Amino acid sequence: MKAGGGVVFGVPRASAFPAVLFSHRRPAIRCYSSSSLPDHASFIKDVAAAKPPEHLNQLLRILQVRGEQIVSPGAKQGLIPLAVPLSKTNSGSVTALLRWPTAPTGMEMPVVEVREYGVWLLAKNVEQYIKRILVEEDVKNPQERNEELFSASADAGNNFYEKGDFAASGIASLESYLLKKVGLFPDILERKVKQHFDKGDHVSALVTGEFYTKKEHFPGFGRPFVFNAEVLLKVGRTAEAKDAARGALKSPWWTLGCKYQEVADIAQWDDEQIEYIKEKVTDEGRQEDLKKGKEPAQIALDEAAFLLDLASVEGTWDECVERVADCYRQAALDDIATFILHRD
Repeated sequence: MKAGGGVVFGVPRASAFPAVLFSHRRPAIRCYSSSSLPDHASFIKDVAAAKPPEHLNQLLRILQVRGEQIVSPGAKQGLIPLAVPLSKTNSGSVTALLRWPTAPTGMEMPVVEVREYGVWLLAKNVEQYIKRILVEEDVKNPQERNEELFSASADAGNNFYEKGDFAASGIASLESYLLKKVGLFPDILERKVKQHFDKGDHVSALVTGEFYTKKEHFPGFGRPFVFNAEVLLKVGRTAEAKDAARGALKSPWWTLGCKYQEVADIAQWDDEQIEYIKEKVTDEGRQEDLKKGKEPAQIALDEAAFLLDLASVEGTWDECVERVADCYRQAALDDIATFILHRD
């Protein structure tokens, strides 16, 4: 079955704004002390050709206070090439910013955790992620609370969160407070669905799963549709789950929040989508698109998207970098091509 590339904001699939981290070898990520931090803001502006998040330095300080090692933004070996690494935990997990190749004007860089198959969305922007970290720290017992985090967040005079606000709000749960007062987070919404199921409230679980998929909430990400498919499957609505999973696969596969095969199984697809995409990135596939009247620049964007999709299946990011960059050059996105290729 030939499943076409979905369109997000008028641009195609993964080329659109669109633990275990690495494919076959673990990249050497250079870490820094507080006295020699790399300049992530300059990298984002000069290399990634994007606007640096306003509160990026505060986030970096907070991540460091939490015990994470700040890493070079150019240490991208083995990672999805659209990531700008920020820090690494002791377990090897990398926190990064995501540089969508063709993001809508004004869209902020999301904060993500880099995984083998792509990324998991942590927050839609830096400020939301900072606020969440502070709220979660505030709900801990005083003996466990890290007061340095609050100092680090206020270094530039920004009051992201006032200690005690959660307790004073009267809101029953941390999840509800975050969703009402801070922002929408994929893992929090998924946790809410699980809580509904634990209470036997399948209606609320289905409503929350559907709410998760509203296009304005997490534009460009396929994860909400994957999870909604899982919710539908759980309540026995197999046909709807299959359709939801197929819809999810119209998003960039590296945004699914899990491995491709898990979604393909729900969609009841074998290898037809993978084979279709492999055909599309051949010379024959390109010639076929040209004969159909598709613009060369659009063909190049589609090819970049398909190559990233294929790389996400096995986590073979480094093997696709040069070809993906060449596609962006053909689409007259030289800045993105330069960013894709950049390695320390």
